[in-house]
Amino acid sequence: MEIMKFIETAAHNKVMELVVLAIVFDTIFGVLRAIREKKFNSCAGIDGAIRKVGMLISLVFMLAIDMLIKVNLIGFIPEAVRSQLGITSVGVAEFFALLYIAYEVVSIFKNMALCGLPVKKVWWKVREFLGKYTDELPDTDDLPGNSTTGGMEEYRQQEK
Repeated sequence: MEIMKFIETAAHNKVMELVVLAIVFDTIFGVLRAIREKKFNSCAGIDGAIRKVGMLISLVFMLAIDMLIKVNLIGFIPEAVRSQLGITSVGVAEFFALLYIAYEVVSIFKNMALCGLPVKKVWWKVREFLGKYTDELPDTDDLPGNSTTGGMEEYRQQEK
């Protein structure tokens, strides 16, 4: 009976659902980027798949830990983020899920920019938001031009 409760908890955890959704979107835009560049990248290749599966497996194990040991890590979440998300309790799984979501969102917008989509302003807002809470944003060296704006000058020249 405990296994069914665990599966039910995992299946209806909103933060876990957001992680899965972020992974799906990152994979879609990574594949589109791979098609555009005619080569595999970190989202469409085996390394990206291993990373994404690793995220999900680690969240399942952390959810099991949360069911065994009740830990509230809400103090590690900035007040602005808490109020925005409307959360009052954050277990180990939710804490890492929020970190995974932030990582995937950055990757999604990086892939969107490299696909040539007009996401310059949104990309800037995401980096600005995440910059308030961390100095360790993922590399954006793949982005030509100013990496914070996602300039696409190199790709536009190829299209002509």
